[in-house]
Amino acid sequence: MSYLSSTIGRKQVVGIAGLGLCLFVLTHMLGNLLVFVSPQAYNEYGHALTSNPLIYIAEAGLIAIFLGHIILALCLSMKNKAARPVKYAVNAEGEKSTSFVTKTMKHQGIVILVFVVWHLYTFKFGSFAPEQFEVQYGDVVMRDLYRLMVEVFANPMYVAWYVFAVFILGYHLSHGFSSAIKTLGFSHPKYDDKLTKLGWLYSALVTLGFASQPIYVFLSNQ
Repeated sequence: MSYLSSTIGRKQVVGIAGLGLCLFVLTHMLGNLLVFVSPQAYNEYGHALTSNPLIYIAEAGLIAIFLGHIILALCLSMKNKAARPVKYAVNAEGEKSTSFVTKTMKHQGIVILVFVVWHLYTFKFGSFAPEQFEVQYGDVVMRDLYRLMVEVFANPMYVAWYVFAVFILGYHLSHGFSSAIKTLGFSHPKYDDKLTKLGWLYSALVTLGFASQPIYVFLSNQ
């Protein structure tokens, strides 16, 4: 039996991919906080990323990790469901019960997938007028991501959707972060509770960091 065909192997790969995504999400959130510094700092950060020729390799790797995480997670879910086609007559309670965040991981994943596609279309692949969304600092002309963000976040419905989506993302990561570490073998009764708390702390940091951006831009341009 190959490594990826085994449940343990798939769980570990899902865990590794999940931790990779957690690292990306954290660095992306920290980069976005440059919006609180100045429009120029935010635009130059975005330009430094997109003008780097290694960005295509990084994006390809990120897509592979993202799709691998989704596909293997779905395979595990279907395998677990097939192994128990008939639900238990009585649901487990107490420590043996499955948490709500775990039960809804698939639904959270769907919301996150929709959000990622919509977010990429809006800020990366969406059409924009060059004369309106370009800015020049010194001799360098770059995309005015800050101005684009102001235009997008002027819509309160988009702001509400963004905040809702990053809340779901944080909720998803709260379990995924600590669960991935435990799946890779770093689990012990003495530290499991601390890992869970670390997962919630990471989740809160990511959620507040991402949510603060559209709220700040929306309120500061009213």
